[in-house]
Formats: sequence, C-alpha cells, structure tokens
Amino acid sequence: MGSYISRRIALSIPLLAVISFLTFLLVNLSPLDPAEVVLQAQGVPMITDELLTQTKQELGLDRPFLIRYWHWALSCLQLDFGHSYVTGQPVWSQLGPAFLHTFKLTIVSAACMIFFSIVLGVICAWREGKLLDRSVRGISFFLTAIPSYWLGAMLVWLVAVKLDWLPTSGMESYRSYILPVMVLTISYASIYFRFVRSAMISNLNADYVLYARACGLPEKKVTVHLLRNSLQVAISVFCMAIPVLLGSTVVVENIFAWPGLGSLTVNAILSRDFPMIQAYVLVLAAAFVVFNALADVLQAAMNPKLRKDL
Repeated sequence: MGSYISRRIALSIPLLAVISFLTFLLVNLSPLDPAEVVLQAQGVPMITDELLTQTKQELGLDRPFLIRYWHWALSCLQLDFGHSYVTGQPVWSQLGPAFLHTFKLTIVSAACMIFFSIVLGVICAWREGKLLDRSVRGISFFLTAIPSYWLGAMLVWLVAVKLDWLPTSGMESYRSYILPVMVLTISYASIYFRFVRSAMISNLNADYVLYARACGLPEKKVTVHLLRNSLQVAISVFCMAIPVLLGSTVVVENIFAWPGLGSLTVNAILSRDFPMIQAYVLVLAAAFVVFNALADVLQAAMNPKLRKDL
C-alpha cells in the first residue's frame, strides 16, 4: 500500500507543475498591464510611461516570462504568492485565514452532504420504484433546479428575518454555520445521493447478494456488504465533492457575509488583483489534485485489485 501511495503522489507532481504554469500563463495573457493596475490601486492621479517602467522594474515584470514563472513557482512552494496589488500586503496573509474559514465551512457542509446522500441513497435503493423513492427523487430534481443564491436569500428572509432564529452574517458562533451549511447541503445532497442509489441498486441485483441470502446470512450483514461495495463507487464522487464545495462557496459566502475565499476572490477580481487571483486558482486546482489522489488511495485501500493498475 505504501508503494501505491508513493506512485500516486509521484503522478500528481507533474500535474501540479502543469497547473501552476497554466495559472501563471492565463493571468499574464490578460490585456491589462499589471503595472498600470498597481498604480491605479495606489491612487496615482497621472500614470506616465516613466512610472510604468519603474513599476515594472520594481515588480520584476520586465524580466522574461519563463524566468518570472520559475521564481514565482519556487516562491509558491514556500507559500509566498507575492504581494497584493491593492493592499501591498503578502497574499498569503490574506488568503490563509480566508482559506481556513472556507475550509471549515466546506468540511462541515461535506460531512452533512455525505451523510444525507448515503441515507437517502440507501433508503431509495431499498424502496426502488415505490412512492417514497419517487417522491425523494422528484423533490431532489426540484431542489437541484433551484439556484443557490435564491435558496440562500429565501432562508435568510424566512429563518433570520421573519422568525429571527439565526444570524444572517458572520461566523460568531456555531449558529452562523447553520444557514450556509443548509444551502450547500440541500444543493449538493440532492445530486450526490443518486450515485449511492444507483450503486446500491446495481449491487442489490448482484449474484453475491442472492448467494448470501440463500446461505442464510443475516440481513444486517448483507446490508453492510452492500453498502461497502456501493461506497467503492461513490467514494471518488464524495472526495471530489469537497473541492467542488470549496470552489462553489463564492455565492453562499457573499450572501451570508462569510469571511472566506469567495468574498476575497470577488473583491480581487473586481479590483484586478492579479497575485490574489493567481493564488486562488492555484490553491483551488491543487485541492482538486490532492482530493483526486486521496480518492484513488481510499479506493485502493478498500479494493486491493486496484493497486495493480497503477
């Protein structure tokens, strides 16, 4: 198992290198001059060619592209993403706390989403074609079609404004997590429970289930084996759901004034803060690579046959 993990990590390193290069390239393809953006953020009344040249020299923008990328990539390995064009502070000093707030919200939402997806998926699989199964699937299709910003606004209006049960913004206590977690859980559990349901139905019709029941194995043990084999299919989906949630909190964080990556990134895009945008894209892409590798490792741990495929 250790050799499999080492090989899987080794495969992830070139992918991260390619992602970092594309991230740096795409931002540099912007038609806006970074030096001009910096001067505008500093409130310089008149931008001259001399000021632009001086600013480019100070930021190292006058050096060749590959050299700038090389120095930037080496700095990123040390969590040094440069300085913000707007505030002048190190990017990580702002990105780090925001990432931590978003990650906490993501983990809580992912735990709730996985729990409800498994419960609903198992129940619907056992009641396939019955009224309960059709009702849950019908409601899930309806909830999937609802935009998260509309759902968040309705919950704020009903639960926070009309009933005055929960806070509408900030993260002062555990109560601040309830509304944003509800929005994310409802939006994604209505999608991901279908994977569990499909996997359970597929395994319910497998020969080993018929054989286990014919041998008189208790139904609880049959259910445990069914769930384990079904989760082998769904585990990669659940692992990839975490970075998906991490990247889709932008709307929810802006609705509930959550001080995370979503709010920080929107402000960075509006102010054309290129170093902040680069860092956000790189961190988010790295999260996808890391959790994809984690999904492969967990699947290999549950199914030893997969360890020979790498």
